[in-house]
Amino acid sequence: MTNPAPATPGQLLEKLITLGIESNTISHPAVYTVEESKAHRGDLPGAHTKNLFLRNKKGKMWLLVCLEDRKIDIKLLGKALGAGKLSFGSPDRLKEFLGIEPGSVSPFCAINDIDGHVKVILDSQMMTMSPINAHPLTNTMTTAIAPNDLVQFLHGINHPPENLDMDNMEELAAQAV
Repeated sequence: MTNPAPATPGQLLEKLITLGIESNTISHPAVYTVEESKAHRGDLPGAHTKNLFLRNKKGKMWLLVCLEDRKIDIKLLGKALGAGKLSFGSPDRLKEFLGIEPGSVSPFCAINDIDGHVKVILDSQMMTMSPINAHPLTNTMTTAIAPNDLVQFLHGINHPPENLDMDNMEELAAQAV
């Protein structure tokens, strides 16, 4: 396990404060899917995320954070990232490396990857929207944060993110061949 004591939502929010990052967090019933999130959030403004924990055959791992309605072609994504064939990380791997349960995946869970095994990939189109809404290590809350502050947070926990132009995935995949 990369972190024997995963951060709690409270510790995450304290880290944001320590980094001088403003955020707003609301509580809601547990949500496990984009559809459930839409049903519970009402008119919460900003970009809402879909988060995919992925790995390749060599054991390298990625956390893709993108717009919730984004259709993802895993084969093209693997080519665009130069990762080869990607598959979803198992719940056990998710717990081991990101310290969370399925349904709570978000860019914030990189705080638990203290050894830097997981590369964070951000949808560049999502990063033009504000705020960005994501779960703060639990699917019973949503935290809103400015895009630049999300990048600052990821740098602050030694996970500099990579932006990916997901509107041009086919072109990126062709270039990576």
